[in-house]
Amino acid sequence: MSISLCHKRGDIFVKPFRLLRACYALLTPQEKILRIDYRHNLNRLMSYSISPLFRLSQAGGTPRQLSEPESAAATRYLAAVLFALLTLTALFVLYILRAYDDNRLTSWQWVFANNEVFITGLIILVGLLLSWWLTVIRLPQKQALVILLVSSFMICAALWSQPEIIVDASRYFLQAKSLAANSPAYFMHEWGYGIAAWTDLPLVPFIYGLVFRFVGEYRIAIQVVTTLFFCGTVLLTFLIGTELWDEVTGLYGGALLLGMPFLLTQVPLMLVDVPTMFFLSLAVYTTLIAVKTGAVSWLLMAIISIVLALLSKYSTWLMLSVLPVIAISCRTGSWANLCRQMLFILTGVALFFILLLVWKYDFIVKQIALLVTYQLPGLGRWQESYLSTFFFQVHPFITLAALYSIYLAWRKRDVRYLVIIWMLLLVLLLEIKRIRYALIAFPMLALMAAYTLRQIADYRIRNYLVLCIIVSSTAVTLYGYASFVNKTSAINIKHAGEFLNKINSPLVEVILLPQTKSSINPAVSVPLLDLFTNKNLVYWEQPVLIPEPEQQHLNTSSLRFSWEYKLENHYEMSPEKADKAIVIISNGATQALPAVVTQRLNGFHIEQRFAQYEGIYRYSTIVEVYEANRRHEPVDST
Repeated sequence: MSISLCHKRGDIFVKPFRLLRACYALLTPQEKILRIDYRHNLNRLMSYSISPLFRLSQAGGTPRQLSEPESAAATRYLAAVLFALLTLTALFVLYILRAYDDNRLTSWQWVFANNEVFITGLIILVGLLLSWWLTVIRLPQKQALVILLVSSFMICAALWSQPEIIVDASRYFLQAKSLAANSPAYFMHEWGYGIAAWTDLPLVPFIYGLVFRFVGEYRIAIQVVTTLFFCGTVLLTFLIGTELWDEVTGLYGGALLLGMPFLLTQVPLMLVDVPTMFFLSLAVYTTLIAVKTGAVSWLLMAIISIVLALLSKYSTWLMLSVLPVIAISCRTGSWANLCRQMLFILTGVALFFILLLVWKYDFIVKQIALLVTYQLPGLGRWQESYLSTFFFQVHPFITLAALYSIYLAWRKRDVRYLVIIWMLLLVLLLEIKRIRYALIAFPMLALMAAYTLRQIADYRIRNYLVLCIIVSSTAVTLYGYASFVNKTSAINIKHAGEFLNKINSPLVEVILLPQTKSSINPAVSVPLLDLFTNKNLVYWEQPVLIPEPEQQHLNTSSLRFSWEYKLENHYEMSPEKADKAIVIISNGATQALPAVVTQRLNGFHIEQRFAQYEGIYRYSTIVEVYEANRRHEPVDST
């Protein structure tokens, strides 16, 4: 079937909105194309502006009718150019509006402060050109999934060189170190008592401790594990989308997790957020299958998965309210069968709660009280705007597609859509404005965006739009975020630890000077340094005063946890030995050494100094490494 042409060439400029609607119509399923007859308008656009590329003109320059294959090819070309331009435009619009990004860790105000955005844009442009040619390849879904998982691992592995920029890692390191140094039984017995746990739950530190115990105290081992957790989340997102709708939705949902730069920066860190995201997604998937099949094996898997999620982080307790939504919206059998299935799951989870209370009743009560009196009010103080979270730290195309998916689901009366929107509704209704608390719901956000993308009929256009998002976000992450993080003072700890591995002294004494600009306990630097070195660290204790005016705000500070644990539970006090190196961690280059520290440096000389400083964060770490002066042996004259 051919498409009729308008004879007046000027008409193409008279009704541009019809042309846009024509493009939109060709990007939607066939039934909508049949309802909206704008294809003749699009045919004008193709004939007069793109026909030279396809040699579509007749002799004398009169445009001829386009065949169906030619029309489809021209449509793809137009869509590719449009999406490429929109991708680059989005980058520079966000750069211009970067003052509105109030993220506390990777704000665009800091990441692109020195015009790195132009080089990033060039990298994205090259990636977009290459991506268009990749869309020619049409792989089976299973092969595409394997490529996606491998790509996810490689992208995250490229970030392994970044430092531990979030000091919470010191807490999880000490918890894992306790298990590695003693035993799993000791860890379980002392959790919350001999092992300071703050508001943490034990599962993820327990896993890290097992890695340390059986592999060794190597940071790269932890990074491999966290990267596998992320890849597992990509896989689970694919499986959830496949069960709810189809493989296309699942595949795009998993792929769009690579379109969230902030999430990618969290993968290499020794935190609990990425593993928690995995266990929450696992609980959603196993419950979904259990409700659909009713098999006892899947019901047991659902119970185990829910328990693992509950033991990961307290925020999952709120997000797991999605389970009744799954049961109601995905029911396949009778209501009686559904009630029996849910009763079975709830009974298993209730038994776990009873055992948990018997195990650590006093400590859990204290943790919940701390969450209510400290953490919950803190949500009102530790905030980042939704604009920052969903447009700067997540690719804006994902957010826009997710918003449009709400309309699509409402129009279709798709009850299953409630499964993926539930967690995001909780984030919005409860005004959870700290991105690290909302991060565990990002797989559902990716599926919301995938729900929209699956409506695009042409597979090459769909794939290219997804690749535009991935290429743009990956470039921003690797060239923007990673470069910025590696210029912060946190990199000094990493470089110092690597340098200590090269010196001969088997013992390293760590001396900490007070943080003059922050209320943080400088003792958190010791575990962070320990993470990067294989030397035996000892800690020389000295009085640490909280600087003014931070002292009065300590009880409400997000860094309050740093004063809640004691290093002597994990590190020996510094012995008086000459065969050692000394590390001094200070707040700045101009910070004077106390007299008592100067005395301890008698007989030592400075070997290396690490003084990278970004000038943004109040907590900074300038590291100096001292080694003992060498004694020259007398020369034998004979």
